[in-house]
Amino acid sequence: MKIIQRGAEAVLYLREELNEKRIVKERVSKGYRIPEIDEKIRKLRTRHELKLLSKARQAGIQTPKAWSPNNYNIVMDYIEGSRVKDVFNGMEGKERKKLCVKIGEIIAKLHENGMIHGDLTTSNMIIDKKGTLFLIDFGLGKFSSKIEDQAVDLFLLQEAIKSTHFDFLEEFWKNVLKGYVKYPRSGEVIRRFEQIEKRRRYKK
Repeated sequence: MKIIQRGAEAVLYLREELNEKRIVKERVSKGYRIPEIDEKIRKLRTRHELKLLSKARQAGIQTPKAWSPNNYNIVMDYIEGSRVKDVFNGMEGKERKKLCVKIGEIIAKLHENGMIHGDLTTSNMIIDKKGTLFLIDFGLGKFSSKIEDQAVDLFLLQEAIKSTHFDFLEEFWKNVLKGYVKYPRSGEVIRRFEQIEKRRRYKK
């Protein structure tokens, strides 16, 4: 297997067998933790991420099919495509608008089904060769229907866009919200989001 990414919690490998590609996410042991606690944390986080991926698919959100061969690894289908981060700035206007609305619709489905992604960035969105948008990496996700948690999810997305696609921030955000309003409680979430924006602004 070939290492393709190292993170604080896990290592991602690309595995190729019989002309099929898979992504293997291995939660690594932390030497500073008591072994029994370390094992428990890794097991719980692996199961939790699998549950989030499964529920997201049930809600109609495209995520990689995933399963766990043991307590610490997740094996996922490899999505042939491009990260939105790498292609967004080069898209034509209409294509960008359509994609942003779709992103908003996906977040609406997540929140309506009681899920928080926790790391909504264009690095965690992949467009496959058919143009289907996939959401990946639920490692920081959780189950929650709290308005505050949903508003923070949106806030973190906006912060990510500021750092990676600043020139398109206004266009991106306007169209994401067009898709997000499909969520019945979107008005409450957006109002809370605006409050969070103000709080953060005054702290600076």
